[in-house]
Amino acid sequence: MSRSRAKSTFDEPLLLAYLLTVVTGLIMVYSASSVMAESRFGSQFFFLRHQAMWAVISLVAMYVVIRIDLQRWAIYAAPGLLITILLLSLVFLMPARNESHRWLFLGPITIQPSELFKFLMILALSFSLSNPKRNLGDWKQLLFPYAPIIGVGLGLIMLEPDLGTSVVILITAVGLFFLAGARIKHLLYGITPAVGIATFVVFVLGYKKARILDYIAAIVDPLQGSYQVKQAALTFGSGGLLGTGLGDGRQKLFFLPYPHTDFIFASIGEELGFVGLLAIIAVLGLLLYRGCRIAMAQPDKFGFLLAAGMTWSLFVNIAINLGVVTAVLPVTGLALPFYSYGGSSLLVSSAAIGVLINLSRRGKV
Repeated sequence: MSRSRAKSTFDEPLLLAYLLTVVTGLIMVYSASSVMAESRFGSQFFFLRHQAMWAVISLVAMYVVIRIDLQRWAIYAAPGLLITILLLSLVFLMPARNESHRWLFLGPITIQPSELFKFLMILALSFSLSNPKRNLGDWKQLLFPYAPIIGVGLGLIMLEPDLGTSVVILITAVGLFFLAGARIKHLLYGITPAVGIATFVVFVLGYKKARILDYIAAIVDPLQGSYQVKQAALTFGSGGLLGTGLGDGRQKLFFLPYPHTDFIFASIGEELGFVGLLAIIAVLGLLLYRGCRIAMAQPDKFGFLLAAGMTWSLFVNIAINLGVVTAVLPVTGLALPFYSYGGSSLLVSSAAIGVLINLSRRGKV
């Protein structure tokens, strides 16, 4: 195969699956949010317009990511992380939303720096861990310089507070270290302090303790869990096999909290039924499968770690969101990639797909 032809080849199934998720995500955001938008903002298209704007921005960002030389730009990821830590500090100067300081408000645009931190962390770790001079068997080289930067970022995100994103970032980082060849015992040494701090914050300081207790109750019976879990269970149950029909859901009439954001999967289940949920999971599964294929086809360690890291991060995010909505995991404010309302999540998830499509041109998938 000629060089020019090789460069023009990319993973078409991945691109098509991504475009399908964006389009269906816009449809479901509108369906789940129209009543709330009409009530709060006087227009049933309020949330749809914002999400459509971010969809266009995300498509442009994905195209840019596809075209750039990732290995050349990866060197700037570490300085980018330091800038993002500054942005994470600035969120505490912003007005609280739902008792959290997670967003930067720049006029009509709202940005969640924690999503950017997650993306840049994967890029920086993939670049650094692929360095043949890096000896991951030496715990000192594993600890420095990674622990201070990731630790400060995680600490700020937990203070926002945003435990869900913190968990995603931690699990993603541990997965990348493991794939790069770090020893399991060294990873356990690194995880233990983070788990200890999280346990102290939850059970001693009381952060989200009620959610944990509600989760334990929901294991026995979802209808005994938190209000969100109860309404999600009722939403799923009312959908049945084929659903009530697109736009005909009733739980979005101010019964199910956040029907267009964290719990949009439940809204989909009500309107499209069990069959619709299986279709959504199948498309997301295809994205993850193509990501794994791209990772395995990479000709070098950098490409492998970067593709695997982006895919693993998407999987962890998807798994936690679905686990929360189905009462398998405690409630956290975590979006479902590509489907939940939220510009930062859609932008970063789209950039991750752009990275995978970019890398798919480097090897035969």
